[in-house]
This record gives sequence, structure tokens and C-alpha cells, in this order.
Amino acid sequence: MTAADLPEVPLEPVKRSRIYEHIVGQINALIREGRWAPGDQIPPERELAERFKVSRTSVREALRALEMQGIIDSRQGGGTFIRTGDTEMLVGPLAAAILRGRRELAEVLEVRELIEPGIARLAARRATAEHVAELETLLQRQRECIAAERSFVEEDTAFHYTLAKAADNHILLRLHNVILDVLRESRQSYLHVPNRPQMSLRGHEAMLAAVKAKDTDAAYRASLAHITEVRDGILRALENGVGGN
Repeated sequence: MTAADLPEVPLEPVKRSRIYEHIVGQINALIREGRWAPGDQIPPERELAERFKVSRTSVREALRALEMQGIIDSRQGGGTFIRTGDTEMLVGPLAAAILRGRRELAEVLEVRELIEPGIARLAARRATAEHVAELETLLQRQRECIAAERSFVEEDTAFHYTLAKAADNHILLRLHNVILDVLRESRQSYLHVPNRPQMSLRGHEAMLAAVKAKDTDAAYRASLAHITEVRDGILRALENGVGGN
């Protein structure tokens, strides 16, 4: 079924803060109710913005969040579709199982350390101007969150997700999404460790500078330094009882 064939369904105008979260909630509800089924193509960004009465930026953030959750699949030049059941359905149970033990968490962090520098290298080679602009926007939002002393876990997650999309390797993107989902709770705790927000921002800035310069080796090194720092910080925070799992 294409977007044009989908039955007209009521969508409520969204007015509150963190607009994209309300869009995500409504789309998830439509899927749970069976109005939008696996394999269906959802309406384009412009149409969704008109029906929700929000900006296209808010719709884009909502679609990115849904894709990170494995709920939709964006195809280059081919539209956005509700995902069919596959291994993504295992992410929740996998996360719960892994986070029962600190050794398992440490192993997941090691996997991240092995994978993400390679993603950064590919992103430096393949990132489009649109990817770079989105990364810059996310960094600016992270700066604003830090200045206001707000949590920036969503911006942090979105930065790494966008970098993985820029690498343009679908297998790596899916694997990366599993890791991000597993680490979501630990990241939320670790971002509150003293000095962590500034260290995170510096790491992201170094990676983005390398990607913009298309310097693959510098992107690899910047990502490795950032992820190693994150790994050590999370494990120290857990040992000290800071937001332990």
C-alpha cells in the first residue's frame, strides 16, 4: 500500500514543547491500532507537517526518532515505510538482558569502541552537505542544552545516529542502533557526571570538523578518543554509584 492509498486518519495539531515526541506518540498509536500496517508507505514530510500543523523540522526529528527505534525505514529516493517484523524487535529484550550485568555492559562498550571509529571514517568519506548541516544543528542544540543545564541525551543520541546514517551502510546503521538502544539508560546517567557535557561537546566538535574536512584518518582518531573517554567515564560512574544500572 502506498502513501496515497492509506485511509485518511485523524491527526491532532501539536502545540506543546518537544513537539516531535507528540508526533512520535501519534504515529505509534496509529501503528498499534492497525491503521498503518507493516509495509505501508507513510505520507511525505511536507504532508505530515500540514496535517500535524507543525514545521517540517519537527516532522523530520520525529521520523528520525522513529527510524532510530526501528519502527520506520527511510529508503533513498523511495519514501518512508512502516518496518516489517525482523531482528529489530529483539532490541528491547536484548537491552534488558545485557544491562543486568556490568561486565556485559563493559563488553557492549568495547563493541562500540570497535565500531564507531569505523563509522566516523566512512562518514568523513560519504557525508552529504545535508548530513553535515544536520550534525551542525544537533551540536548547536547540544550547546544550548548545556548552557541551560538541561539533559541533552536526545541530541547526543541523534548526533551519533546521524553520523551513522552519513556512513551510508545499512548493516552498520542497524547494528549501531542496537548498541545505542542498549546504552540509552547508561548514557542518561553518565551525561550528568561533572564535566561530562563539555567533554561530550568537544568530542562531537572534533568528529564533525574531521567529517567536514573529509579527513578520514582524523575522523577515526577523533571518534576513537571520544568513545574511549565515554567508555571509561561510564564505567567509573558505575563504580562510584553514579546512576548505576
